[in-house]
Amino acid sequence: MKNHSFFYRNGLSIVFLSLLFICLAAQTLTGWQEFNDELKDLHLPPVRLLPYLASPHFFEATFENWESEFLQMGMYVILTVKLRQWGSAESKDLDKKEEVDREPKPSKDAPWPVNKGGWWLRLYKHSLSLAFFGLFIVSFWLHFMGSRGHYNLEQSARGLPTETAAAYLSNPKFWFESFQNWQSEFLSVASIVILSIWLRQWGSPESKPVDAPHSETGK
Repeated sequence: MKNHSFFYRNGLSIVFLSLLFICLAAQTLTGWQEFNDELKDLHLPPVRLLPYLASPHFFEATFENWESEFLQMGMYVILTVKLRQWGSAESKDLDKKEEVDREPKPSKDAPWPVNKGGWWLRLYKHSLSLAFFGLFIVSFWLHFMGSRGHYNLEQSARGLPTETAAAYLSNPKFWFESFQNWQSEFLSVASIVILSIWLRQWGSPESKPVDAPHSETGK
């Protein structure tokens, strides 16, 4: 095995995590300013930056997006097990079995749940989708709490009744926030599934080889 540098071995995750923190910092600063403008309009005192990180406005804005990302990836992982798309680089072959379909075999290099077997192996065989859906549930709940807190803050400032958690579950504001993000995530998945049939990106593992026929399914 070649002695690659740490960045070469982990460049993709490093760059994406860096972009995440840069954008999250920018969202925090601009969201903080927007929230204080809202508070001013409601005749409420402004909040400092650190308390803003625990505010319902920050939770609502952050986790309504995170929940849609985790839902998208969880659905993508699950649906690509059985469903196919002719010609797509994101689909398994229409006819033949793929390497990911074979049953796991214990070996010295296999992850420990494979060698352990039993329930550990059963869970590990579905650990990726379970992780995504678990993160979706946590993000969904945090979005719900932030959205409800923000809504009740505005209601209280205007002298209007607030809503309990049970009542807010049927509030169209909360579901509008969710569905507007969910539909965009499903659009992005459908776009790469369909566009990869005819379009190419040289060097990307998410694309077929540039000279591959449109009918070739899978990478």
